[in-house]
Amino acid sequence: MGAFSDYLENEILDHVLNNGRALTFTPPATLYIALFTSDGGLENNTEGSQTEVSGGAYARQALNGSANYFTVAAAGATSNFADIEFPVATADWGTITHMAIMDALTSGNVLIWGLLKNAAGATTTKLIEEGDQFKFTAGNLDISLD
Repeated sequence: MGAFSDYLENEILDHVLNNGRALTFTPPATLYIALFTSDGGLENNTEGSQTEVSGGAYARQALNGSANYFTVAAAGATSNFADIEFPVATADWGTITHMAIMDALTSGNVLIWGLLKNAAGATTTKLIEEGDQFKFTAGNLDISLD
């Protein structure tokens, strides 16, 4: 399950409820998924306070827009229909606790973020050490709105 960042919530509200204001949000052509070792700044999109993984061959993974990785939304939810694989770690990445869908390969805005959870919905973490590979298997990255 993911949550929209304050940034995306504001952009969507402005878009839907327009009230004559100029609309500035354009959906990015490519979305990226990022991994974090803490949630600092994810909800309010505070760059610099986020603890994104770095080094050891880590790179955000391109989602090429949601059409290539997510099912058509139904009942306010969608999930990935293909595996999303990160590179094999060439150094320890630490304990992954959160993920975020971003609008840029580096820096950029947090759009959707969330805690890692297991299949039963319980919060979980994943220690990534040298030689490990982080992967969201098909159907296991769920995004929903209530």
